[in-house]
Amino acid sequence: MTAATSASFQRAPRDVAIVSVAQSRHERAIVDRNEVELIQPVIQQALEQVGVQKGEIDFTCSGSSDYLAGQAFSFVMTLDAVGAWPPIAESHVEMDGAWALYEAWVKIQSGHADTALIYSYGKSSPGDLPHVLSRQLDPYYYQPLWPDAVALAGIQARQMLDAGKITPERMAEIAFVSREAARTNPNAQLQGSAPVAELLAADYLSDPLRRHDCAPISDGGVAVVLAAGDRAKRWADRPAWIRGIDHRIDSHNFGARDLTVAPSAALAAANAGVAFDKVDVAELHAPFTPQHQLLVDALGLGDDVSVNPSGGALAANPMMAAGLIRLGEVANRIMSGEVDRGVAHATSGHLLQQNLVAVLEGA
Repeated sequence: MTAATSASFQRAPRDVAIVSVAQSRHERAIVDRNEVELIQPVIQQALEQVGVQKGEIDFTCSGSSDYLAGQAFSFVMTLDAVGAWPPIAESHVEMDGAWALYEAWVKIQSGHADTALIYSYGKSSPGDLPHVLSRQLDPYYYQPLWPDAVALAGIQARQMLDAGKITPERMAEIAFVSREAARTNPNAQLQGSAPVAELLAADYLSDPLRRHDCAPISDGGVAVVLAAGDRAKRWADRPAWIRGIDHRIDSHNFGARDLTVAPSAALAAANAGVAFDKVDVAELHAPFTPQHQLLVDALGLGDDVSVNPSGGALAANPMMAAGLIRLGEVANRIMSGEVDRGVAHATSGHLLQQNLVAVLEGA
């Protein structure tokens, strides 16, 4: 049974929308601010955009990683950015903030909240991120080998090349288009690209990946406000309604997977209802150029869809925030009236192991 045929889209009982989005300026290394100082103004901006105080938020949820912060329960420290008063109902996920948004969405669907603040952040610059990410692997067979994230992505890229699902020229084109699009994104770390021919002449970083095929290491954060029903209509002139959302996971055993496809992404897209209507824009969380193409195919996006107009993760990739940023970028384009319907994707783990897909609409 294929992912598409096994999915069944059902609309959620409560209408929930993104009504506010704020981001930091993403940088290679933010050395003058810690995590609290980085995310506090972002949270404040998200609240100010809808003219609400913290006391009007029913639920707060964050996404981050102790591995990046270098201490246990680091999210407790970062609660200083929210403030000690008035008291809050709070939760945390040790994942990208897109999954924190999913938890908040479920909380609202259950009737235990009408509004939510979601924020996520990551400072990757202090450590060796490609090797830190190896701690996500199986602790018995993979972790002891200390394979870095770029080397693993190189294995996937080689399989896609051998299967004829991508070419070096297409990989360079994806990098070029993504980083040229980022010229209009004031938050992007990398803005603009060398010509495709120059990219193809560059040295390999981890064969067959060159540096332009890989997302940059970034520090940054994002905050989003959710609201249900009439509250959303009061807080935003044109809310970005979450019409479908789903997340799925593939095996962590790479030998048990065909790395040239992303069945969990396809299933999440089908369950979220991506194919039910025309898609105007898509923001895909693809840290490597072959994964961009893989996701376009898995989600069934046509040539008429604007993909990653923000530049995507290839322009800025703050760990634990890049997925939530994808939802925020789509929401901003809907709230501004630029598009009517969009798709946002987030991933976690190595080689698109976990995938979340959300469909956002303006009406």
